[in-house]
Amino acid sequence: MKKTAKKFAILSSLLLVSAALAASPTDTLVIQSSSDVPTMDPGVTYDTASSALVDNMYETLITYDGASLTKLVPLLATKWTPSNGGKTYTFDLRKGVKFHSGATMTCADAEYSFERNLVTNSGASGNWFIAEALTGTQSNAADDKTVTWAKIDKSVQCNAAGQLVFTLPAVDPAFLAKLAYTGQAIVEKAYSTKIGEWDGTEKTWKDWIGKDLTDSELSKKPNGTGPYKLVRADANNHLFQAFDGYWGKKPSIKNVIQQKVPELAARQQALLRGDADIIDGGGRSVDEAQVKGKPGVTWVDDLPNTTATAIFMNEKISGANNALLGSGKLDGKGIPSNFFSDVNVRRGFSYAFNYQGYIKDVQNGKGMQRTMLMPDIFPGYDSKVKTYTFDAAKATDYFKRAWGGQLWKNGFVLTANYRASAPASQTAMEILKKNIESINPKFRVNIQAKQWSEMLADSKKGQEAMILIGWAPDYADADNFMYTFYASDGYYSPRANWKDASVDKWLKQARSTINAAERNRLYSLVGNRAYEQAPYILVPAPVNYTFFSSRVSGAPLTKAGFNPMTSLYWKELSKK
Repeated sequence: MKKTAKKFAILSSLLLVSAALAASPTDTLVIQSSSDVPTMDPGVTYDTASSALVDNMYETLITYDGASLTKLVPLLATKWTPSNGGKTYTFDLRKGVKFHSGATMTCADAEYSFERNLVTNSGASGNWFIAEALTGTQSNAADDKTVTWAKIDKSVQCNAAGQLVFTLPAVDPAFLAKLAYTGQAIVEKAYSTKIGEWDGTEKTWKDWIGKDLTDSELSKKPNGTGPYKLVRADANNHLFQAFDGYWGKKPSIKNVIQQKVPELAARQQALLRGDADIIDGGGRSVDEAQVKGKPGVTWVDDLPNTTATAIFMNEKISGANNALLGSGKLDGKGIPSNFFSDVNVRRGFSYAFNYQGYIKDVQNGKGMQRTMLMPDIFPGYDSKVKTYTFDAAKATDYFKRAWGGQLWKNGFVLTANYRASAPASQTAMEILKKNIESINPKFRVNIQAKQWSEMLADSKKGQEAMILIGWAPDYADADNFMYTFYASDGYYSPRANWKDASVDKWLKQARSTINAAERNRLYSLVGNRAYEQAPYILVPAPVNYTFFSSRVSGAPLTKAGFNPMTSLYWKELSKK
């Protein structure tokens, strides 16, 4: 008992001192991140900062096989069987799996987890795509009256043999891949009910429809089946320990400390001193200059990148008295809420961004300008779609046409936010600001840093005028990018408020066929239309890389084992 207490006291002290640690012990992994963690409830986890933690505390039925983007293997399930023409899936569940609470996982827990996601499904969660697969709509019961308790209950049930059975209203070729997403992790029904979460019954389900789980009791007191359990947390620090009751192979690293350290220089010094093992970087140009080749640092380059990033131009900026609008008029002192609804404005901004300059300065030449907002390694990507280039003359021409000439005559003041402590995002906005303001002295773009969680929340409400934000795939299919960015009812629609009837039609057609060639043709149509209408400024995609303390090793940190679809799994790491 004394040794245990002493060990915990040492780990607790590590949490309190972020910048002056001695070299971290071999049984402890220290991670320093730049941003806060919005939630630790898997039912509403929909950002990389949250999933990095949730993925190590919780587990899904199935997961990706090593570095493969398409091959799926059992995790909490042991096997699955499709039937009914692909509309029914029956899963056998692993026996003897323990939750961190000590309870044994049952089929009832799995059924509850999915029903909870369907009931609470909202814009704050990533459950829209599993809801669409199981209920036929992305919406919850409050927004779509076809979603009833009977429909939810029928979609996922335990049979007499203790197997979990999914019943889909229509064939979904991406259904299995959707189950591998973080948000579909299994939670314990009895524990969740006890701490004040939904009790899983028809009697109370209406009280939980669309409820935001970001600050849920389960977020405060996580309880998964994963290899690590949360021991302690505060606003800036999280301490995890290996779960003694874990059903799988025991982790080599016993303790994991994640610290929020907003200052890049502080994170870099912590890595170089040996205080931290893994840190958030500052973009390729910064990282190559400051940490690559330094003693004690391992650098792995030329990794696949499956993210897509864009600068959003919101065509319907909401929020009463929104300070970002300035005067709220096109009078040289602000912008109207529909400022970006004029395609000429969007085209002008698109021609004002220096794509090659960004690749050179931020990505140190290791980047590519994509034609569409989806990974170039995914089927459906069309390299022949046109792209914008930095052209001040063309930008000027479109700005002179915008708003019947009033924009050029009166000028504007636009305020745009970017993610705090994210140098690459800041640089992108600085590039745009510099080029826009050089075109006309009456044009002003004010940029300011904003906390990630706040920016996420406000952008979901449509209150951000212009932001840079990316998308990491939920599942490996083109639809997850194309529908997300370009559909008028896609997940990112509230941030851009762009709508095109032809694009909506093509995207729905692509969802209704399993013919790969036809899907690719439809996505090409969307890509070409998006080029014409310029709803986004497509930020060049970087060649992926990672770096970390040379004391740490493991398959996920190698080219052969790196999988861009998953978080970094601590259980697969070791430290010397």
